[in-house]
Amino acid sequence: MSTLIKPIVYVILIGRISSTKQGLQGDSLDQQEDRMESYLESLRIQIDADIKIAKTFPLIKSATGGIELQPLLNILKYFKESKHKISYAIIKSIDRGTRGGAEAYSYIKREFAKYGVRLLDSYGVISIQTINTLDHLNVEYPWSTREPSLTNELLEAERAKNDVGDILTRLIGAEICYVREGYRIRPAPPGYLNHKVDTVHGKRTILIPHPEEAPWFIKMFELKAQGNLTDTQIVDEVNSMGYHSRIQKLRDPENGSHIIGERGGKKLTVKQLNRCLQHPIYAGINDEKWTNGKPVKCKFPGLISIELWNKANYGKLEIIETPDGVSLLKSSPKQWRLVKNKNNPLYAYKKYVLCPKCDKPFLGSASTGKGGVPRPAYHCSRNHKSFRIKLSTFNETIEKFCEQVKFTDEFKHRFKTIILEEWYKREKSVSTDQSDLHKLISKCVDEVQAIKESIKLSRSESVIRMLEADIAVLESQKVNAEITLSKKDNEKTNIEVFINEVEYYMEHLHELLLDRANPLKSAAMFGLLFDRLPTYTDLIYGTPDLAPIFALNEAYTTSKKHMVTPVGVEPTIAWMKARSPRPLDDGAI
Repeated sequence: MSTLIKPIVYVILIGRISSTKQGLQGDSLDQQEDRMESYLESLRIQIDADIKIAKTFPLIKSATGGIELQPLLNILKYFKESKHKISYAIIKSIDRGTRGGAEAYSYIKREFAKYGVRLLDSYGVISIQTINTLDHLNVEYPWSTREPSLTNELLEAERAKNDVGDILTRLIGAEICYVREGYRIRPAPPGYLNHKVDTVHGKRTILIPHPEEAPWFIKMFELKAQGNLTDTQIVDEVNSMGYHSRIQKLRDPENGSHIIGERGGKKLTVKQLNRCLQHPIYAGINDEKWTNGKPVKCKFPGLISIELWNKANYGKLEIIETPDGVSLLKSSPKQWRLVKNKNNPLYAYKKYVLCPKCDKPFLGSASTGKGGVPRPAYHCSRNHKSFRIKLSTFNETIEKFCEQVKFTDEFKHRFKTIILEEWYKREKSVSTDQSDLHKLISKCVDEVQAIKESIKLSRSESVIRMLEADIAVLESQKVNAEITLSKKDNEKTNIEVFINEVEYYMEHLHELLLDRANPLKSAAMFGLLFDRLPTYTDLIYGTPDLAPIFALNEAYTTSKKHMVTPVGVEPTIAWMKARSPRPLDDGAI
């Protein structure tokens, strides 16, 4: 009695998950494979053949994209190159095969059919049976061959696609609400760590300072706010603290569980510095698409205060707190950037001294006499007779007035106190930086020693080369830290010398006000002396409205008392003529 030999049919198993996280928390690849292998028993009975698994494909990729992005299409190359004829491709269920809807599902089936492969699922939704509507006549056409389960298959494919929308609507909708409440969604930005805490809204995520990275970002804002360093100098300072970007694993796009490399570990650049400085998350403010264009104050404090963030972004961005919430404003360009302004250093004070006739700023120009010699002067003739002062006379008046201005005694005392307080803050900051640098140097030394011990125990040349490369990096970092530490030591200036210089300029204010090398700067400082801009006659009489921190020398004030005319009386023509280096007619006054 002979035994019939059953034909051998080769199949492949296809498991798919959207991400590694889903494989750990949901329908894992192993569970799908077990389900598909158990289905093979019933398939053997239906086709009456010996089934052998040619290959198992574990796919870690989303199937919600377009038709060309469907992960099952990556298997077509295997069908062409396989040494065995593949008859069936088994998936756990249609939603594990695709979530692209009926269109994507139909396309996948057609592409598989080109290689003679039929797609089946372990739940039996896809039937193995086909029907020929002309079978009773022993005739068959492509249009007469049907799959009775095709309608159900297409409905199931559409249901799988709709499930994605329902799941994402619930998930993303809830996340958007939590973001607008001030909680954190998404990976933590550099300088922070994600941390879950119990809240009135359940267990939610907030950001906390990263123990290693946070000091780098705080230092960026502090140095930028001080305003005495260039961006390049700030970058060098932060890099000397050991800054490096986060290291991220790079995964195979076809198999997310396979790590193919890494990126990151780079030093700070000027471009990256400016990007970080303008990010409001470091001040505890979230500004993103999900906040609907309105910044939201987070449920956690930032690495820095809003005040410090505004100082670091002065002239570019500003965070404003109000009882109704917070707003992020872009600073408007200064007027002098929008309109070309011709500031002639020869007439630097025309904006800061007013005409005594109309209380409006002077104009400056040079008229030409009969001899062709220019005669520069300040002048004004707005609805009144021309008032003109020779440039040299005007400047002489400014210089004499500045020599008589001084700081009040109360302000001197207060200013010295503030200078001392600020100095002690700087001293403390330098000491803190020195301590951090000492720790960094010590850490590098310890790590180098540990690596050297590892080299002694290793016999692999490749491992030894890698460890030696790590030592080189640590030695370079140590040298940079030592150089920065040396600079910090030089920053400790003698406090007595500093205070003496401050006291000197407090007593010789005119040396700060009269900088002939930069007249425009001197004029701007001159304007700061007053609560209200003075007229030219106010400077001559010594009667301007000075700011509270300034005063005139008593001797200068007393000497001018006899020149002051009664209230309501104009300065005498005789006096003005006596002051002028050349004869003036009535129209010149």
